[in-house]
Amino acid sequence: MLGDIATIAPGTAPGEIDHYNSQRTVGVTANVADADLGRAAEAVERAVRDAGTPPRGTVVAIRGQVEQMRETLAGLREGLALALVAVFLLLAANFQSLREPLAVLSVAPAVLAGVVVSLRLTGSTGNIQSLMGAIMSIGVSVANAVLLVTFARDRWRAGDAQPVAVVTAAAGRLRAIVMTSLAMIAGMIPMAAAFGEGGEQSAPLGRAVIGGLVASTIATLVFLPALYVIVARAGAPRSASLEPDDEAAQMEDGR
Repeated sequence: MLGDIATIAPGTAPGEIDHYNSQRTVGVTANVADADLGRAAEAVERAVRDAGTPPRGTVVAIRGQVEQMRETLAGLREGLALALVAVFLLLAANFQSLREPLAVLSVAPAVLAGVVVSLRLTGSTGNIQSLMGAIMSIGVSVANAVLLVTFARDRWRAGDAQPVAVVTAAAGRLRAIVMTSLAMIAGMIPMAAAFGEGGEQSAPLGRAVIGGLVASTIATLVFLPALYVIVARAGAPRSASLEPDDEAAQMEDGR
């Protein structure tokens, strides 16, 4: 008889056994409606820390979309940093100076500030879409800044005083800079308004672009000319050519 060799008693057993890399796992899930994934992950990590040290032989890990999200955000941040470095090196090679590239890249903090303010005002969060919008805004803003600095540099080398050259450059390139920014902003309004089904997913991109371009346009036309005058006082503009004869010819024309 079975009772002679075993004891039968009611008990419980898992209805499903999951494994990850040959290790037995127990998944804990929760509803994160009306909350973003980043804050939900922080809440889970805080709850795990408050729970104390896990039992011996047990490891607590957060997997799923959180890992992918953090890897993507880290990659975008690194890409943004590398893009700024690449732009700085290219501008330094073009202008043959470090002053003008630093003045051009000074609009980047204004872009980031505008992105943060626009996301805060619209109730959006910093995510992959908004970070992509920040990168797009920086690209347009740097192009506008290069346009103004190049024109101011040409006027300065032509003999105008520094303040006059900068004011002339800002006035002469005002229409081009404003039209470029307004065209980009107008194109992003439908996306920022989240029209259509699933529009909330891409809305942070449009809102980030609009906020970044508004702030960068103001910085380019108001603060960049003053900053360029300050950095330009360090010395006369150098030739953008690596040919020594070009530099000598320009110095002779300056006399």
